[in-house]
This record gives sequence, structure tokens and C-alpha cells, in this order.
Amino acid sequence: MACVELLALLLCAPLLSPAAATPVWCFARLEEEGGGGACTEPLGDEPVSLADCCLNPTYGYKLRPHGHCHTCRQDTWGPWGRWTSCSVTCGEGTQRRGRSRSPAGDRDPREWQLRACHLPCCPVAGGWTPWSPWRGCSVTCGVGTLRRSRACADPPPRCGGGCGPGAAEESRVCQGAAPICPVGGSWGSWGPWGSCRGTCSGAGRAPGRSRSRRCDSPPPSVEPPGAACAGAAVDTQPCPGLPPCPEDGAWGAWSAIAPCPVTCGLGVVTQRRACDAPPPRHGGRGCHGNSTRRVVCGPHGACPGVEHWGPWGAWTPCERRQFGSISCQPAVGQQRRTRECLRHRPGGPPCPTDGGPSIIQLRTCYNIQNCLLPGNWSDWSPWGLCTPPCGASPTRSRVRECQPIYPTYPRIVTSVGSSTPVNVTFWGSARPRCPPLEGQHLRLEETRPCLHVLPCPAPHED
Repeated sequence: MACVELLALLLCAPLLSPAAATPVWCFARLEEEGGGGACTEPLGDEPVSLADCCLNPTYGYKLRPHGHCHTCRQDTWGPWGRWTSCSVTCGEGTQRRGRSRSPAGDRDPREWQLRACHLPCCPVAGGWTPWSPWRGCSVTCGVGTLRRSRACADPPPRCGGGCGPGAAEESRVCQGAAPICPVGGSWGSWGPWGSCRGTCSGAGRAPGRSRSRRCDSPPPSVEPPGAACAGAAVDTQPCPGLPPCPEDGAWGAWSAIAPCPVTCGLGVVTQRRACDAPPPRHGGRGCHGNSTRRVVCGPHGACPGVEHWGPWGAWTPCERRQFGSISCQPAVGQQRRTRECLRHRPGGPPCPTDGGPSIIQLRTCYNIQNCLLPGNWSDWSPWGLCTPPCGASPTRSRVRECQPIYPTYPRIVTSVGSSTPVNVTFWGSARPRCPPLEGQHLRLEETRPCLHVLPCPAPHED
């Protein structure tokens, strides 16, 4: 009970640091994502003071609009941030992520994790093949081009590598059979359409409009004579139906502010307006801007603590009192563990049970504490995190352990006086016996250094 009272005191103590007036962006929800923590449901578009935001301990905040997400719960770790990008572009490197505690007191307000990362292989350059023979001249008259080529395939590059200096193709000037080529004429771009006689409804008719172009892109050659442009130099069409003159829309007044939906801390209300003063007509432009805005309301004082279950305690030893010791034999015993409802107020609502046990949990068991059992070596575990995450020369390790082979006791039994079957759990730390592995009998560990380690952020960085 002393631990529970100390936890309640730490969580309920007011935040009295000089940073209480710091402007922050306040969020109504704080949740974990697959790659890191996230603040959701912002309380308005403008910053508020840290003290006002954290009147509700379930809220979160950011020191910058796109910064790291912090929790308002005092002396509580916030969610883990996202992993940084890998410290190398190919091969093996490292990634780091962190989280912060608010407030931290005399302790370091941040905690870091470091892990290895693997990217595809590093690029290897290839080599050029010999040049191909020169191909024929590209023209039959005038000046043309001879070309030859080679390929980056001797050997081919690997993993995105190139072929070093040089080009894949070479060219040089060549002369066709005739010294000068005739040039045919080509049309230039059409000019803009001429204006109609009216732009809005009321003109009474639909006048025509025209546009023109010139045979000058290029003009036909004179000697030797080139072909003239084919087609007409002028294009005409009637003006399309003229619409009514457009009328732009304008915003109406904002709606009245609704009552604040919360009774403690900060809340948010939404105001709306319509583009109806007047509305756009006949193709006029709509209103610029948003039709809604979020307005912070409050503060209304500190919010009370939220009732929630504390962690389950340890299981009691597996025993069967009327039979004495049941260790290392197929005798069924029983265990129990308990938990407490934290922040519960007299007369207040109880902690939710969700259909499961509330304060006490029981289970049926076999006692194998200190029992000698045959064992097998486990497979290699996954590589662990790099430690220390911010110190010099971090390393990572993996292990194989001698794991006991459990006895073939019945795993489902029925209680005396009941026909309902129950599952039976093995409890206790057995003493497995495995054949020696590289001189070890219980645990074999392999350690490697972490490569290309990223430096930890400076203390003032968020």
C-alpha cells in the first residue's frame, strides 16, 4: 500500500516548474503507433500554456507543431519516437529512437534505444564493352551524323553501380550524297482566337471569331525549291454560347460558440459558416478559406484522476496444503495473484473488469521448482538492442539456453466435485540438464559490435 500511496502522490502533485508557461500545442489523445508515439485530436490551431494543457493528465503536447509527442502524466515515460533512418546507405548500420519523461527532476529526461539495420548491397562498377562499328550516315543530302555505341556489360555493374567515365554513344559529322537538301515549309503555331463582340449574356447573338498561322517554321527553301505548307492559313468558328455574367460568393457570419463540452481542463468547440452572403452564381468563384474552425475553451480546473487497474502481482508458489509438498510429482496444486484499483475514490465508480477477474486470479498448476529435468538447447534468439545506446562502442548479443523438457503430466484435469475441465500450468524454475555446448551447460552467448553508430541528439534538441 505504501507504493500505491507514493504513486498517487507523484501523479497528483501540481506541475510547478518554470516551464509551466511554455507555449505548447495541446492534443486530446496520446497513443502508440507501429513506428512510434503520436498525438492526435489537436485542441485548436494555436498554442496554449503547458500548465493549462496538462490540467488533464490524459492529454499530450508538442513543443513544436511537428515535434516529438510528450505525455502530460507526471513522472511517466511518453511513447517511443520513430526510428531514425539507417546510418549508412548500404551494408550494416544502426538506428536510434527515444522517449521523454515529464517532469524528470534530477534525472535524465530522455531514454534511448539503438538497433542494427541492414540495407541492400553496396554498388559495384561495371566495365564498357568494345565500340561497335560506325553506322551509315544519317542523311542522303547535306550534313549528317555517324554514330557508334558500346554497352556497360563487361562486366555488368551490380547493386546500382555505374560504368565510370565515358559515354555509351559517340557521333561525328558526315556528308550526304547531295551537298544541299530542299527544305519544305511548315506551319507555325496558331495565333490566339480573336475576341467575340460580347462576354456575358445580353449580347443578343453569337458572333464569329478567327485565328491565323504562318508558313514560317521554317519557310520553304528557294534553291533547291521546297514544298509549300499544306492547308489553310486562317481558321474561323462561331463563338460558343455566352454564359450569364459570373457572381462571386462571400462568407456569412460564424455560428455562435457552443457551450464547452468538458468540465475540467481544456476543451474544443467548432464554429461553422456558409458561403451564402451571397452564394456564387453563374460560374462565379467560391469563398476562399475554411468553412469550420476549432476554438479552445476553458480551462475549467484540474481533472480528477482516472480509475485504472494496477499491474498483477507475482503468482504465489504452487501448493496443495492438505497434501504437504507436491514438488516434482504429478500432483495438482493451486496459485493466486492479486492487483489493486488505483485512484479509486470513496463512492466513485469501480475499475472496469471487461468480463475478466477483478482483484484475485486463480490457476491450477504443477510445482517443478528446483526439479532436475532433461533439457534441450533452444535455437538462437533474435539479436538484441545495441547497448549502451548513447555510450562508446555499443554491442549486441544473442543467446541459446538450456530449456527443460516438461514431464508428460496431464495438462487438462477436472476439479473434485466438478465436471468442468481446467488447464494446468507448470510453475517454478526447473534445473534442466543439457549436453555441453561449446563448453557451456546452461547458457551460450554470442556478442558483436554495432556498426556505423549515429551520435545521440544534443540535450537541447527535442
